[in-house]
Amino acid sequence: MRYAVLGTGSVGRTLAAKLDSLGHEVVVGTRDTGATLARTDSDAFGNPPFAQWLAGHERVRLLDFAQAAAFGEAVLNTTSGTGSLRALEAAGSDNLAGKVLLDLANPLDFSQGFPPSLDPVNTDSLGEQIQRAFPGTKVVKTLNTMNAAIMVEPSRVSGPHNVFVSGDDAGAKKHVTELLAEFGWPGADIIDLGDISTARGTEMLLPVWLRLYGALGHAEFNFHIQGARTDA
Repeated sequence: MRYAVLGTGSVGRTLAAKLDSLGHEVVVGTRDTGATLARTDSDAFGNPPFAQWLAGHERVRLLDFAQAAAFGEAVLNTTSGTGSLRALEAAGSDNLAGKVLLDLANPLDFSQGFPPSLDPVNTDSLGEQIQRAFPGTKVVKTLNTMNAAIMVEPSRVSGPHNVFVSGDDAGAKKHVTELLAEFGWPGADIIDLGDISTARGTEMLLPVWLRLYGALGHAEFNFHIQGARTDA
């Protein structure tokens, strides 16, 4: 299948590499391909320049947002939460229409320093904002409650642990759960929370996640809902 991964950071690279390893056709989308390839310094998180990563993944192509969205049969939003709507606007509503959009972003607001707050929060979510802005697109919020490495390799965390799915379209959620199974997620560990408004809950886990990261000193953990049943 053809996948477009929007975003060139560590999450986008991790997801693109996994999809490529599974035999899917993958492109990565960025706002300005020339600027992205011209960078020679590591980013704020210590990731090497994207051009260096791309050289090690010969089947993956870099396109601008609109070209990537047009190419993909499904699209993954791995851009920063504060820039997601702008990135998707650049991708184009016509290029996203009718497609499944996996939204992995979180609306983290660093304007007051660290730890960040959420904006929106409580009465809205980034997932809902995206769905309202692109009503012809089938938005599914998922994988936003864990480190990128665990997203594509859940066995990094011992024992059962959970990934959540939120969205309005049953067929789109089925597509996403099948992709999660390709990543190695057992069906019993995938919890369908309901419609896209339930993304408010998973986005609001991020303040907890950040504080756990600070307390533990690493990101090799995930949430496990004891007693969860997905077959009821």
